[in-house]
Amino acid sequence: MRLIHMTKAISNPLRKFVDKVNHYPSWLSSFLMTQVFRHTVKLAGTVKVDIIRTDGHTVVFKQKNRRKVRNHIGTVHAATMALLAESATGFIVGINLPGDKLPLIKTMNLNYVKRCTGDITAVASLTDEQIALMQTAAKGEVSVKVEITDGMEVTPLVAEMIWAWVPKK
Repeated sequence: MRLIHMTKAISNPLRKFVDKVNHYPSWLSSFLMTQVFRHTVKLAGTVKVDIIRTDGHTVVFKQKNRRKVRNHIGTVHAATMALLAESATGFIVGINLPGDKLPLIKTMNLNYVKRCTGDITAVASLTDEQIALMQTAAKGEVSVKVEITDGMEVTPLVAEMIWAWVPKK
């Protein structure tokens, strides 16, 4: 993979917003990020995905076990768990890419290993090396670590999300 070094990264409006609201009280920061995300990602708005917090390297998303997202056995639906994992990883990639790059999900590897109980939480994170690559490479991909846990701190889903980025046209 050929790296193209930029003298100055193109500003990212989402990252500017996140950095600004992270100076607010945590409840307000969480509320504002959630509202913007739900408005932008319509399906996340429909199922009411919540952003709990982010520090730019890690993000925590939560999905309540509400009636509209349950399957036939009363647990959070498999598709909802996949949406939460994809949303959390996409958000952390999105805030770390320069503004002239477009993030694209490339691969979702999902292994449902346990029955889910209660609400679910997704924690997605990037390493410093991954962030540096996203800032300097014109095109590329990263495997984003995401941990899914349920209300009993059990891992019902083991997931690997591979995100790519390309220049915006």
